[in-house]
This record gives sequence, C-alpha cells and structure tokens, in this order.
Amino acid sequence: MATARPTTAPVRAPADVRLGALLVLASAVGFGAMAIFARAAYDGGGEVLAVVWLRFVLAAVVLLVVLRVRRLRLPRGRTLLALAALGGLGYVGQSMSYFTALTFAPAGVVALLLYLYPVFVTVLATATGRDRWTRGRVAALGLATVGTALTIGPTAVAWDPRTAVGMGLAVLAAVIYSGYILLSEVPTSRAGALPSTTVVVLAAALVLTVPTLATGAALPTTTSGWLAVVGIAVVSTVLAIIAFFAGLARLGPSSAATLSTLEPVVTVVLASLVLAEAFTGLQVLGGTLILVAVVLLVRAHPTTAP
Repeated sequence: MATARPTTAPVRAPADVRLGALLVLASAVGFGAMAIFARAAYDGGGEVLAVVWLRFVLAAVVLLVVLRVRRLRLPRGRTLLALAALGGLGYVGQSMSYFTALTFAPAGVVALLLYLYPVFVTVLATATGRDRWTRGRVAALGLATVGTALTIGPTAVAWDPRTAVGMGLAVLAAVIYSGYILLSEVPTSRAGALPSTTVVVLAAALVLTVPTLATGAALPTTTSGWLAVVGIAVVSTVLAIIAFFAGLARLGPSSAATLSTLEPVVTVVLASLVLAEAFTGLQVLGGTLILVAVVLLVRAHPTTAP
C-alpha cells in the first residue's frame, strides 16, 4: 500500500546542508580514489582476485565493528538470504569486472564507463514497467549514448584490443551494478543501509575465499601494495559508504545523488596526476556528456544513486 508523499520538502538548517554536502563530496573522493588504489595494489604484486577478496574481507571486519558500536543488527530470514545472494553474485560480478577492467584500460575511462549505470537502471526500470519514459529521460539517454561513443573512441579500440576488452568489462560492471541496484531496493529498505551493506560485503568475502585460496592468487608483496589494499577497503569502501549515508540524511536523495557524480571526475583527475593518463578532447567531451546525462537522470529519479 502506497504512502502519501509530503507536499513540502523538509526544512534543513544551512549548517546541516553544508556538512551534508561535504560528507557526500568526501564520499565521492573516496570512491573515486579506488581505481588509483587498485593500480597501486597491482604494482605491489597483488593479483585482481586477491585484491578484490582482501577488499571485502577487510571491509566486512570494519563494518561488523561499526554495526556493533552502533548497536545495529544484521537482518534475518528471507531478507538476509536475498542480500547474501546479491553480495555473493551481483556485487562479486560487478567488482571483478571493474577491477579486471583496470588492468586493461585507463582508469579514467573505466570510471566514466562504470558511471553509465544510472542509464542502465533507467532502461531496466522502464523496460520492466517500474518506471516510465519521459522526454527528459530520452534526452539523457541520447546524451549518454553520444558521450559513450566519444569516450570509447573507435580509433582507440581498433588500435589496442586490450583497451577494448577493458572498456567492455567496465560497461559489463555498469550493467551488473544496475541490476544489483534494482534488485536490492526492497531488501535494503527492510534491513537498513548499513546492515544491508555489511551482509553484501560479508557474502562477497565468503564467496571469493574459496577461489582465492584454491588458485593461490598472489597477495601484495610490498608495503605500498598492502597500504593500497587497506585504502581500497577502508577509505574507498567503508568510510566512503558511511560518509555517503551521513550526507544523504542531511541533504536528501536528489542533491546527494547529484553531488556523487563527482566520483568519476575524481578518478579522471587522479589518473591524470598520479598515473599520467592522457585524455583526448573528444574523450573529455564524451565524459562531460555522460555526467550531464547522469545528473539529469538522478535528479529525476534519485534511487539510481549508489
């Protein structure tokens, strides 16, 4: 049974709004730095499977401590099973696609292509009857399509097949993540954001334990590699998630979702500064079009935000 929506937006104190904006921006910086941390972990001797597994293991431990401190309980019954399935299948698939893409394609391009997921959420939601097409959404999808074509660039694909594989994996990660978002909406609303995230991360860690140990995937062998893994788990996972939810509570979903689009911009800037990645004028234009399309979509439907 649907509940009535309030006719006026809640009044928020200016100090709360400023703090909320800073928290969401901090979250975007944390998420955006993940690709840079991943590259450092690989340079430190870590293989993709081991790095992703360590991310989930360390993040799960920290999240369980956070839940205990805040006296929040894990969900039970069907909600627990649903979230565990989403973590063990959906989030593992998305993460493996994304982290593997970073070994083939530039980090900035991978981040921009991953951020197509609000577009895919919109397409899936309308295709399944959960939402409807509007002129604004059609225009946003058109912008995203053109932006993707410019970001990928037919010349780059023809010149380097490895880059093409990385781009394909980045798009696959976006598709998987969009399905994850739609399927997680109901169980997450029942269990709460942090308990749901904890179950998802813990399930992903458990699922990846067997293949990681069975294949003997290489762990980082340098101090910088291990520090990068800790950065992925703590800064780009736990702290980024907590900061986003804290900012969301102060800003509301629409503004929080809009500010979170800074994430791929952070990755592009850091990739340029730290990894010396170069971008063509067309790729910059394409990335801008993707971000404009995402902002239009999340303003119209904030649940497409992470």
